[in-house]
Amino acid sequence: MAAAASAAASPPPHHGIPDEIFIWEILVRLPPKSLLRCRAVCRAWRHATSARDFLLSHHGRQPHLPLLHCYNFVGDKLDSLDIIPFDHRAGVAAADQLQSVARLGHSFFRPLAACDGLVVLTENYARFSICNPATRQYAPLPLPSDFIFLGIYPHGPTGEYRLLLGPEAQDGCYVYTLGSGQPPRHIDIDCPDVEEEELVYPSGSVLFHGSLHLCIGNMIIAFNTTAESFRQMRAPVDPWGADLFEMDGMLGMSIYNDASTSIDIWRMQDYGSEVWALKYRVELPAAEFGNFSKHWWVVVVPSDGDVFVLVKFDDRLLQVDVDGKLVANFECRGLGPTRFRLKQTLVSHTFFPTLEGYVVNDSQVFYPRLSTEGS
Repeated sequence: MAAAASAAASPPPHHGIPDEIFIWEILVRLPPKSLLRCRAVCRAWRHATSARDFLLSHHGRQPHLPLLHCYNFVGDKLDSLDIIPFDHRAGVAAADQLQSVARLGHSFFRPLAACDGLVVLTENYARFSICNPATRQYAPLPLPSDFIFLGIYPHGPTGEYRLLLGPEAQDGCYVYTLGSGQPPRHIDIDCPDVEEEELVYPSGSVLFHGSLHLCIGNMIIAFNTTAESFRQMRAPVDPWGADLFEMDGMLGMSIYNDASTSIDIWRMQDYGSEVWALKYRVELPAAEFGNFSKHWWVVVVPSDGDVFVLVKFDDRLLQVDVDGKLVANFECRGLGPTRFRLKQTLVSHTFFPTLEGYVVNDSQVFYPRLSTEGS
């Protein structure tokens, strides 16, 4: 009785701050890993932070960070893949910028896209799967190997998550609804300037203004995710080899000039009229590092209304600002950028358990959480 009375009289772990304020003003802003630890403090916190409205609010407050991946080696053998949001925000210590959120035990995984905390993966572009690094949910996707992945998007009217797939030998495109149990559904491209065979070679997609935008060949294609229809868009220059991204609330495009080691960054001034303007020409600091390999990889990353550039070559990843100044130099074998950004979520997606092969916290797919601490 004395122990019970003492426990009842002891101050709450947050020193008298009302639960309503502590949960909705403090816990809701924590990163997913820290929030999961807080659930162990008391039953009331665990219950409140597991509710869907809280999880949606928590997801909305998470940063949208560039997604990196890092292949881990045992000797010269590929062992696993880390999924790493690059936390480049001001005030974040250098040691905390490259914290892995999940380690996957399949060494040939490669991130293909990210959307609402979900990451689509491929194995040698022949098999596809999807995971949520924060909840450690994973499932293979039952897609034939002759499909080309073009993008993932939430379908607003239904709340479903769908994949846009390109043809390899077929006409038109296909839409696959996660968790539907149905095979991919054929849709006509219905865009006179688009040849189906061009859809085989996309350079990635970006979800903006309710449409998936893709650079394909020498054109920009927008796929309306509600009407599920295509249209061609005006490009500022020939976009062959260009990347698209969201920049300061508008569509941006970058084109790397291999001959001059510079990168042009364009920003759309008016989405409706499709007017573009050249915003930056970034001269990359090749002279500081000698001769770059012809196979270096350049990615432009949006950042608080501006952009910076990530350059991968050899075992280095460089962060360069728009003035061409080197901001950071990470030396790590297997570390590289993607074109995607990750906004982590603890929201439970209902489609996962409907997919054959679905697992959660499975040691055959994910390494134990301890292995990602401090990595």
